[in-house]
Amino acid sequence: MKKYIFILLAVATLGLTSCSPFQVRSDYAETGNFTSYKTYKIRIDDLKLNDIDKDRVLNELSRQLKSKGLSSGENPDLIVNVKANHKKITDINSMNPGMGMWGWGGPFGWGLGMNRTWTSNYNEGAIIVDLIDTKSNKLVWQGIGSGISVDSPRAKQRQIPEIMAEIMKNYPPQRK
Repeated sequence: MKKYIFILLAVATLGLTSCSPFQVRSDYAETGNFTSYKTYKIRIDDLKLNDIDKDRVLNELSRQLKSKGLSSGENPDLIVNVKANHKKITDINSMNPGMGMWGWGGPFGWGLGMNRTWTSNYNEGAIIVDLIDTKSNKLVWQGIGSGISVDSPRAKQRQIPEIMAEIMKNYPPQRK
């Protein structure tokens, strides 16, 4: 019996730890020759972040690109365009605990029930990474990750490297 409980706990732990808090997706052009790309240059025209977060994004992106066999260069095969944005999210939650007091007249009389509704507002951030072939000047790969807790500096410090790793896990694409 103890063996089954241990196995059940192990499976549950593995299932919970393998879930990413981020939504990550990517797309690529069939015409991209991903084995020929060796060098890159980062462009940050649309990276509207504070300097601390910008450094986090760019440092982790450079680290991820290097782990994929790419090196930074002045005459690159790829232009890496990084963008960031955020949106305000409003969650509306309602709870009806099923408690109440019945009034006169039994179950069909009048009475008092309780229902609780509350809202929470927060900002959720996203990072977009575009890889552009410099020879054709066309987008050949795009990775998007969202779900960053923008309002919490401590969370951003941990989440930015995690989401960049999740985004870049899909590069180079596995052709079907």
